[in-house]
Amino acid sequence: MLIVVFAETGLFFGFFLPGDYLLFMAGLLCSSGMIDVSLGTLMISVIMAGILGNYTGYWFGYRTGPVLFSKQDSLFFKKRYVVIAEEFYAKHGGMALVLGRFFPIIRTFAPIFAGVVKVEFKKFTIYNIIGSVAWVSTFTLAGFFLGRKYPQLKDYLQYIVFGLVIITTIPLVIAFFKKRLVKN
Repeated sequence: MLIVVFAETGLFFGFFLPGDYLLFMAGLLCSSGMIDVSLGTLMISVIMAGILGNYTGYWFGYRTGPVLFSKQDSLFFKKRYVVIAEEFYAKHGGMALVLGRFFPIIRTFAPIFAGVVKVEFKKFTIYNIIGSVAWVSTFTLAGFFLGRKYPQLKDYLQYIVFGLVIITTIPLVIAFFKKRLVKN
């Protein structure tokens, strides 16, 4: 689980990993005793994995930013994405990193783009920690307390995961269609 959280929050290819669902399920399974780890140990270790993952993404973006600008546009990279990210950070500041944790694809690319646009490291660190604590606490504690209140939830894990996929995808779909409507 720690490797998945680390990869999803900091490695370029981690955007497809199921971080939100994994955190929720870990909390749920922890409450039911299906995984033998204390809630405190679970949360601290996952928060640290998220923080270290973001540092890795930041470092990658910081080091490869100039190289990316010299490359031609490709299927995965467009120079305009860096310009958009820079404008996004200028407009939203550190909250881009905090709120970005709650959106699957943004969670992966936010720290990378923060490094590319050279967000001040001290500022990045503060928002990285706040974002990781907020993200891990929200999903893990939700799973844990729901599991305590409704122990039978562990029998419906596949439906819970499906529901979480839908809930976390809705904001991305709305943003996509808003952007398409603005273009037309």
